[in-house]
Amino acid sequence: MSGGLVALLDDIAALARLAAASVDDVAAAAGRASVKAAGVVVDDAAVTPRYVHGLSPARELPIIKRIAVGSLRNKLLFILPAALLLSQFVPWLLTPILMLGGTYLCYEGAEKIWEKVSGHHAESAVPVVERGPEEEDRVVRGAIRTDFILSAEIMVIALNEVSEEPFVSRAIILVVVAIAITLLVYGVVALIVKMDDIGVHLTGRSSRMAQRVGRFLVAAMPRLLTVLAAVGVVAMLWVGGHILLVGVDDLGWHALYDVVHHAEEWVRDAVAGAGGFLAWLTNTLASALIGLVVGAVVVTVMHLVPRRRPAERAGH
Repeated sequence: MSGGLVALLDDIAALARLAAASVDDVAAAAGRASVKAAGVVVDDAAVTPRYVHGLSPARELPIIKRIAVGSLRNKLLFILPAALLLSQFVPWLLTPILMLGGTYLCYEGAEKIWEKVSGHHAESAVPVVERGPEEEDRVVRGAIRTDFILSAEIMVIALNEVSEEPFVSRAIILVVVAIAITLLVYGVVALIVKMDDIGVHLTGRSSRMAQRVGRFLVAAMPRLLTVLAAVGVVAMLWVGGHILLVGVDDLGWHALYDVVHHAEEWVRDAVAGAGGFLAWLTNTLASALIGLVVGAVVVTVMHLVPRRRPAERAGH
């Protein structure tokens, strides 16, 4: 009897170790997938604060909560099932879809640069100043639509990173990524949009240190938003360009990837100590340059190529 009990306990211990290893594997894979999607996460965090700019401070956090719930619904109810079905039955479509998303990111980054240089700003970038429930609903709907595109890119990037995992593991990993990234993005957004309110509150404290920190937070808010917007543009070009660089290599066009890879290897071998970092920087700069070129082409087509109006087309 005791021998059977010992064997049973050994089996339970083995199952527990296996379960723990599986959890560790899922956590590690979710971490890798989240890191791969970091550039889009930065862009998501940079884009969202503008949707609550100009609204009543009392409504900022409720609106962010509504957008976050909509973002999570996008990921779990729509994007996740579609991505899993694609990866299971037509996995060859993932690379072209990922490249389409990468092209969109390049376009978004290049368009922001073009708007800055030309002085033309998209209507959606104008701060919202209206009040009332209808306007709040419009703001939330617009933010959720934008988030859908960014969330789709995050989930496809994450899926591409764990595409070799079993189906159930893929599903669990993507659920973890969806929840973790949504909490991260909208937690950061909530902190950003309330930073000036926290600063104002601290300036009213009796402590001189608290007052100094409060004044610093109030003064730093505009600069932080400016820096975050710039980082978001660079991240879009870098991530989008890298997706295209790897995608064309996966599709069989190796020349461009080989050039960048050889440049990385040369930098790594030429510089002792910091060679690894400089090799990564070489790939990042090359990816951003590719993203800028591709994005500039799309911006040219979308904004600068003359188009005939519908009435003109009908007349011909």
